[in-house]
Amino acid sequence: MVLAETTGPGGISDNAGREPRGAAAAGGTGSRVNFWTEALAPYARPSMSRSIGGLLTSVVPYLGLLVAMYYSLRVSYLVTLAIGVLAAGFLLRTYIVFHDCSHGSYLPTKRGNLWLGSILGVLVFAPFANWRHNHAVHHATAADLDRRGQGDVPTLTIAEYNAKPWRARLGYRLFRNPLVMFGLGPLFAMILAPRIMPRSPRPRIRRSVHGTNLALAVLIIGGCLLVGWRNFLLIQAPPALLAGSAGIWLFYVQHQFEDTFWERNTEWTYADAALRGSSYLKLPKVLQFFTGNIGLHHVHHLNSRIPNYNLQAAHDANPIFHDVPTLSLWDGLRAVRLKLWDEDARRLVTFAGARAATAARLSVRASSAQA
Repeated sequence: MVLAETTGPGGISDNAGREPRGAAAAGGTGSRVNFWTEALAPYARPSMSRSIGGLLTSVVPYLGLLVAMYYSLRVSYLVTLAIGVLAAGFLLRTYIVFHDCSHGSYLPTKRGNLWLGSILGVLVFAPFANWRHNHAVHHATAADLDRRGQGDVPTLTIAEYNAKPWRARLGYRLFRNPLVMFGLGPLFAMILAPRIMPRSPRPRIRRSVHGTNLALAVLIIGGCLLVGWRNFLLIQAPPALLAGSAGIWLFYVQHQFEDTFWERNTEWTYADAALRGSSYLKLPKVLQFFTGNIGLHHVHHLNSRIPNYNLQAAHDANPIFHDVPTLSLWDGLRAVRLKLWDEDARRLVTFAGARAATAARLSVRASSAQA
C-alpha cells in the first residue's frame, strides 16, 4: 500500500505517491502511515490546564527572574549573571511554547495560538507569522538535499564544498566554527535577522515583522527609560544570548549527527526525514525540562501537532519510535565537529574526514585510469 499524500506542517504537501520508507524501516509497510496517524492522534489534543501550567513554568518565572536580576545589580553582577543563567533556561522554555504555537499545537484554538504566539514573539524577538512560515518550510524539506536553504543549518556535500572557490570554502568554515555559530549566531539569528523584512513577503508576514519590531522598540525604549540603558543591557543580554546559543545548538543537533538521513528529492520521504533524520536527544531530566522536551524531535517531526508536554508519552507508548537515532548529551556536543555530508558513505563527516574521503576517491580514479 502506498501513501497517497502526507501533508506536513502548514498544509504543505510533502510526499505524493511515495512509499513511506521510514515507516517500513521501522517494521511495517505503507500501511504504517495509518498506524501513526491513529496512534498519535490522542497526543495531538492540547490540554488547557497543561498549557496554562506550561506558561506558569516558562514565561512567568522568566519575567520574574528579570526583575530579580535588576535588584541583584545592587549586590553583585556575579549574582546577576547567576540568576541570568536560570532566566536563560526559562526563556528557552518560553521559546518552545512559542514554537508550539507556530504549529497550532499549544492551545485548542487557532486564534488562541495566533495571539499567544504573537505576544511571545516579542519576548523571544521573533515575528510570529514570518517564523511560522520559515519553520513550516523546514518541516516540509528537512533532510532533502535538493531543497536546502530555508529554515535549516546550511550544509554542503563534500563535492559541493570542493567545487567552491577558496573564499566560499573559507566562509563556510567560519560559519560552521562553533565560536561563530554558537557565539555570534544568537546575535544574528535572534536579534538582527528577524528585524529584516523577507523578500516579497505576504501582507500577513509584513505586518508581523513591522508589528514585532514596533513592539520591541516600545519595550526596549520603555525599559531603558525605566532602569537605564546600561542596566537594561546588563539584565537582558545574558539570558538572551545564553538561551540563543542553547537554542541554536539544539536545532543543530536535532538533524546534524553522524548517521543522520539526507536524500535527493526523488528518494526523500517525510517519514524518513522524521524517523531517520531527526534525533532523539536524551538529556538529563532537568535539561529536558528547560528544553521543553524538544529533544524528542523524531516524534515532533512525525506529528508536529503534538504539544511539547505530550511528546514523551507519545514516544514511550509507540514502538515505531523505539529504534530511532538516539544521542546522549555528550554525543550532541561532539556532533558540532561534523561539517559536510558524504553522499557516498551517507554520513556527516568532519573536514578531516572529508579530505580523507576525497583523497581516497582520487586514488581510486587514478588506479582505474592506469588500469
